[in-house]
Amino acid sequence: MKAITIRNIPPELQEKLEEESAAAGSSVASTVIRLLLKAAGLGPSRPRLFDDLDELAGAWSDEEADAFDRIVGEQRSIDPELWR
Repeated sequence: MKAITIRNIPPELQEKLEEESAAAGSSVASTVIRLLLKAAGLGPSRPRLFDDLDELAGAWSDEEADAFDRIVGEQRSIDPELWR
């Protein structure tokens, strides 16, 4: 595996890399590799979404989902008279 030396890292970037690596419990080198993989589109950046069952199970449009959320929100409101 190749090694790369990066010079002239700005202090604020170095600080951020150290914070990230401490939060992840990993080395700065591992953190840099993870971030480079993600930036290059080679690492797991977000969960993969599947839509292969949409035709079978159906899928809501944005308007349908908003209407559902609105109706459910109304049902979840608390009537102060009932909670006395």
